[in-house]
Amino acid sequence: MPTAIAVTSADLVLPPPDRQTPPAAVLQPPGREHTVEHTLAELQTLLDLHGYVIVLYPASLPDRTVHRLYSARALLESDRIALLRLDLPPLGLATLALQLRQLALCDFSPGVLASAARLLSHYIYAGALLGSVAKLDRVPVSLTSHAKSWVPGSQFAVLATPAPQLVKVSGGNAAAQGPSLLQGPGFGTQLLIARGQLNSDWVTARLAPAWKVQGVAEAPLPAESGRWWATGKLVEFAAAIPDITLLYQLVSSVKREDCHWCGLDLIGDRCGFCTAPLLPREQRGRTHSAAEGRELAAGDTRVLAPGRTRRAIGP
Repeated sequence: MPTAIAVTSADLVLPPPDRQTPPAAVLQPPGREHTVEHTLAELQTLLDLHGYVIVLYPASLPDRTVHRLYSARALLESDRIALLRLDLPPLGLATLALQLRQLALCDFSPGVLASAARLLSHYIYAGALLGSVAKLDRVPVSLTSHAKSWVPGSQFAVLATPAPQLVKVSGGNAAAQGPSLLQGPGFGTQLLIARGQLNSDWVTARLAPAWKVQGVAEAPLPAESGRWWATGKLVEFAAAIPDITLLYQLVSSVKREDCHWCGLDLIGDRCGFCTAPLLPREQRGRTHSAAEGRELAAGDTRVLAPGRTRRAIGP
C-alpha cells in the first residue's frame, strides 16, 4: 500500500482526477467528539495498513487539535508519522494533498514524499478575493489598505503563497479595473476556486485569463478558510500544476540526501518525519555510517538500498 496522506478535515479532500489516485485519510471526521485516544487509534490503523503516514494540517488549526496530533504520535513512539504544518491557505493545502496522493503511487520513498511537500508548496499560487482585510494577519497589510477596507464595496485580491501580494479591486464585477493584477505563475496551471459569501466573478473573469490557466474548476469552500482569511466574504483560489508527469520530474530533479537522524531519504534541507535539519556537507560523510548502523527496534527492518537498513521505533 502507498504511503498514507492524511488531512484534518474532510473538506480538504479534493476529488481525484483518475481512479488510480488513492484517497486521503481524514483524521477529524465532522460530527464526532475527538480525543487523543481516538486520534491514536486512527494513526495506528493507518500505520498498520500503510507503514508510513504523512499528515498535512493548516497553520490556522486550533492549538488543541495540533496538541492532540503530537500527543498521539508521542504515545505511539513511532518515527513513521510526519506532521507537516503548512502556511498554505486551506484550498492550497487541499491542492497539495491531492498532488502528494498522486505522487504516492510513484517510486518515491516516504522520506522523499514528505519532504516534497515543502518543495511543491512553492509552486502553488494560493490566494483569495476578500471583502475586507481589516482583520487579516497572515499577509502584510498596509495602513492604507486597512483604511480602504472600511469603504463599502471595497474588495482586495490577496496572494498568500509563494510570495505575499495584495492589490485593491475597485468593484466585484468582470469590468472592474484594479491598479494591477496579482503576479501569477510563469508555468502552466489549473485554477481551483471555492466561493464563500462574496458575490464576484473577478477570479474567473479577470484573474484566470491573465494567468492563462489551462482550466478552471470549483470546489466547496473549506470550513477553515474563514478562520485563515479572517472573513467569510471571500472567493478562495489556488493555481497549481495539474500534470502528474511534471510533478514527478520536479521532485525527481532534486538531489536526495540521507537524514543523519532517522536514516530516511529526503530532499531539501529538513526531514519531514523527524524534522532534523540537513547537516553541512562536510559533516554528512561521518554521520551516514552511524545512521546506517543503528540497531533495529521491535524487529522491524526496512530495506532502503542494498546493504542498508534503517531503525524503526515501534509500533
